[in-house]
Amino acid sequence: MNPDDSTPSEQTSVPKTSSRRQVLGKIGTGLFAAMSVPALAQAQQAATRAPAQTVRRNPVTQYPRPPFPAQRQPWPGLAGKMTPRPDHGETSYQGTGRLLGRKALITGGDSGIGRAAAIAYAREGADVAINYLPAEEADAREVVALIRAAGRKAVAIPGDLRDEAFCRRLVAEAARQLGGLDILVSNAARQQAVASILDLTTENFDWTMKTNIYATFWLAKAAVPLMGPGAVIITTTSVQAYDPSENLLDYAQTKAAQVAFTKSLAKQLAPRGIRVNAVAPGPFWTPLQVTGGQPTSALPQFGAQTPIGRAGQPAELAGLYVVLASQESSYSTGQVFGGSGGAGNP
Repeated sequence: MNPDDSTPSEQTSVPKTSSRRQVLGKIGTGLFAAMSVPALAQAQQAATRAPAQTVRRNPVTQYPRPPFPAQRQPWPGLAGKMTPRPDHGETSYQGTGRLLGRKALITGGDSGIGRAAAIAYAREGADVAINYLPAEEADAREVVALIRAAGRKAVAIPGDLRDEAFCRRLVAEAARQLGGLDILVSNAARQQAVASILDLTTENFDWTMKTNIYATFWLAKAAVPLMGPGAVIITTTSVQAYDPSENLLDYAQTKAAQVAFTKSLAKQLAPRGIRVNAVAPGPFWTPLQVTGGQPTSALPQFGAQTPIGRAGQPAELAGLYVVLASQESSYSTGQVFGGSGGAGNP
């Protein structure tokens, strides 16, 4: 993958007489080598059917319900190897231009909630840079292809957020290649279930803290000088900040810290016209869960405890990330917005 590839801007220069289907068909053909067959088929189908988000459906039965097949992947895992495969909005999300011309950086943009946000942002008109770990390259390539299929610029910057110097380079490189930075989504996280504090090592505790809270701080500190009025920072926290599980001691602490970080930074940056908000998901079907985020024995019934009776799919949060990034929420800052299937807070 070449992060400097700027061909997406060329793809938008088509005759006005070309139909939307013709344009998407040409884009899809050119992307075949970079995009997996299933993901490419999904993108092509999206151009020929009514978007699922326009159809009224019963949320209880809208997506797969437990039991899920038993499965386990080594950290950090791939969405493409999960059963069932998560829905990130590949075939359903249709934009309306709410983020036209914006420049967004999303950490953890290869899969899960970050991927859903990346797809939605691109289809709303934003150019998007994603960060991910090198082991997640296969998922990242699919996201890059989907962003380009929407006619937007895609920038891929792999690297480990536990490194402060890398976090600074990530923000600077994303802004350089995108031509600015309007939206920062601090979404990447590490979650490992450990039954007892006696088994939680300092090394793993430090890994979680560096990934989830240090990186949130480092990224925001690097991004703020590059942002102007109207820019936004969005943090992905969790219901674990409000109702922590006994086996997620370190993870829950970082999520609670992110809530305080969001509220405090929002007050700092309000005079500059920069808004800071957070999203607090409940149980969502992402690689985070099948790579140690949940005990293997708990996965078949993952999400069954919610009033809706199932885990959420990343696509179900895409619209929330769009609204928080757009001018529609111009009076909302320092807020935490939930999405947890009827349980938890806020």
